[in-house]
Amino acid sequence: MKYGYFDDDNKEYVITEPKTPYPWINYLGNKDFFSLTSNTGGGYSFYKDAKFRRLTRYRYNNVPIDDGGKYFYIKDEDTIWSPGWKPVKTKLDKYECRHGLSYTKFIGEKNGVNAEVLQFIPLDFLGEIQHVKLKNTSSKEKNIKLFSFIEWALWNAEDDMTNFQRNLNTGEVEVEDSVIYHKTEFKERRNHYAFFSVNQNINGFDTDRESFIGLYNGFESPQAVENGKASNSEAHGWSPIASHYIEVSLKPNEEKDFVFMLGYVEVDAKDKWESKSVINKKPAKEMIAKYNTKEKVENALNDLALYWDNLLGKINISSNEPKLDRMVNIWNQYQCMVTFNMSRSASFFESGIGRGMGFRDSNQDLIGFVHQIPERARERIIDIASTQFEDGSCYHQYQPLTKKGNATLGGDFNDDPLWLILSTTEYIKETGDFSILNEKVPFNNDVSKAKSLFEHLKVSFYHVVNNLGPHNLPLIGRADWNDCLNLNCFSQDPNESFQTTGNKKGKTAESLMIAGLFVVYGKEFVKLCRELHLDDEAIFAAKHINNMSEAVKNYGWDGDWFLRAYDYYGNKVGSNENEEGKIFIESQGWCSMAEIGLENGMVKKSLDSVKKYLDCDYGIVLNSPAYSKYYEEYGEISTYPIGYKENGGVFCHNNPWIMIAETILGRGDQAFEYYSKIAPSFLEEISELHKVEPYVYCQMIAGKEAHKPGEAKNSWLTGTASWNFYAITQYILGIKPDYNGLSINPCIPSEWKEFNVKRVFRGTVYNIHVKNPYKVCKGIKEIRVNGEKIESTIIPILDSNKEHKVEVIMG
Repeated sequence: MKYGYFDDDNKEYVITEPKTPYPWINYLGNKDFFSLTSNTGGGYSFYKDAKFRRLTRYRYNNVPIDDGGKYFYIKDEDTIWSPGWKPVKTKLDKYECRHGLSYTKFIGEKNGVNAEVLQFIPLDFLGEIQHVKLKNTSSKEKNIKLFSFIEWALWNAEDDMTNFQRNLNTGEVEVEDSVIYHKTEFKERRNHYAFFSVNQNINGFDTDRESFIGLYNGFESPQAVENGKASNSEAHGWSPIASHYIEVSLKPNEEKDFVFMLGYVEVDAKDKWESKSVINKKPAKEMIAKYNTKEKVENALNDLALYWDNLLGKINISSNEPKLDRMVNIWNQYQCMVTFNMSRSASFFESGIGRGMGFRDSNQDLIGFVHQIPERARERIIDIASTQFEDGSCYHQYQPLTKKGNATLGGDFNDDPLWLILSTTEYIKETGDFSILNEKVPFNNDVSKAKSLFEHLKVSFYHVVNNLGPHNLPLIGRADWNDCLNLNCFSQDPNESFQTTGNKKGKTAESLMIAGLFVVYGKEFVKLCRELHLDDEAIFAAKHINNMSEAVKNYGWDGDWFLRAYDYYGNKVGSNENEEGKIFIESQGWCSMAEIGLENGMVKKSLDSVKKYLDCDYGIVLNSPAYSKYYEEYGEISTYPIGYKENGGVFCHNNPWIMIAETILGRGDQAFEYYSKIAPSFLEEISELHKVEPYVYCQMIAGKEAHKPGEAKNSWLTGTASWNFYAITQYILGIKPDYNGLSINPCIPSEWKEFNVKRVFRGTVYNIHVKNPYKVCKGIKEIRVNGEKIESTIIPILDSNKEHKVEVIMG
């Protein structure tokens, strides 16, 4: 069942039924100020950090779901309704939610009144616009009452939801003209405030939640709206809100519009006050004036559209498969931007409180984003590397507001350092900017310990070399990429964190996933060294890579697939010898991508085993058979019910590793089959089962052994976005940046006749037309650039002042 449709021309997903299987959300903003908004108006806003600078309040895991947001109430005689259906839930004569690129538009209609609410954050602006249009579509005059509503969060989202003995006493506001200012804690340690304005005179306001909603009412029936007037309440403690009350008269066919703005302001500590206890409102008034008319708002929206057209225009494909084109051209790239901004911090599955920016997460997210805004990718690499320690280990996460390591989660995740090699080499290949390697980057944010970024890559590489176990395979630490395989935890205490507790400090638990990862990015480190003419460094590093490959062949092969690990006791994990969890996806992906044993058939056997034991209708499951009991020596993975999350679920993040591995064997049919099984636009018809948005990837789909196979969770913020974009564009479509040019080496379904790719690479436009007359999956017969045949499959860097035509014949 479908709950809407793709509008590819407008780059929108249009939702026509408000009761989606789960709230389907969108993200507004793209740099410092962000909002999450659901298809019925739920969500919240924050500046930079969803934990420490949250402007509006939101309650997770609520009943009913997704209550709390930025709402508008319309009272038309005795009928009360909301343009986004919620929170009032009055049946509408028309409902439509259009999620676009950094904007959302609601269109609701009831009893001859049409209401349109456009939400977006202008470029480089610390505020959200809510442009409301009301039109009388009836034949008689309408006198309606419009109420806005937001609920202020008291800045620290965690403290806001726990420290009630303090917080119910601290709320403070000011009201001036049509602007409501939120200044809780401003007089002491904060130099920031928020405001909610409208560009019209108002007939009243409320800033006290109890006065507006009523102590025993809900969002669906505020007493002020039911009474048809505001009480002009001023919050002193309790729960501050912001609500404008406007009386609107509309003649038949008349339309009126209102520009509401939710804004964030920081002022200099010496310039906080206009007068005693009166905040400095000058910056807020300047912000309001910038978008106080319909024309200014429309211009800002046009600028936003042009911004996205430019970003998405850097990679654009045309095939015979619309579902593929819309993913690559629009939604996958859009999601890559969002995951780059958010890491795993703030979605409808991540509260924005417990997790910051992940070290491994952000490095991986960058590979789907670097082509869009390389300078921001460069800044992010420096930020990430600055949280590394001198021995190559690192904090697992850091807070975006401070850019300091998050000590709560600590470190000792032994795969973390290697991902820095991935992000840095991908950045240099995309940009040609080798100068980043000379940047002085602190260790643990201590500038006195700063060394070049290249030295950070070097210690990342040797962190693995210096932490090997009894089989000369990498020690796993707290965990590797699979945070739930905790081989040193041994927890019997339900209050312990599996990922941060190490009850046994062994040097025996080893990871085959890290082994494969080390070979893949070790080779990249060697290749980079050769580009820098550091030949001795390259030769020395290559020896360690060869040693690792041999260790995998000797101790990591189980006969038909690669082992997953050795546990604390030195026993095999992911082996046919095990009762459960006989085979895992991660080591099959990374050891195959590393081409370990390619020459003697190990890679083919491994991937054939993936197809035989792990593949299902909804993707490739993480392990099989799933664990049916708790294994103390394995940790969190065995605590999940069978078929969910890491225990036999389709963990979508790692499916692209198998897609990439299949292209190494030249099996394009299989690679694309795996791609289409988890790509959201291919799943739109089963939305009632899939549940989450049909336009963005999710983290997990319930696997073949689950109670409800095919049901998904944890959408939006997942490395699945970047890895699928990386797999489809660079390995299946085969357009891959390299240090000295653009590599062309597709691996596609044999039935594909042709496809086109426009690729902007280092300022040069390449219009690539790939033909497949011989129905092969892989192989290049001929490449012509501007009509001239070239012998290499790497197109050299060409003149950026014109477009270049590339013709590729497969065969």
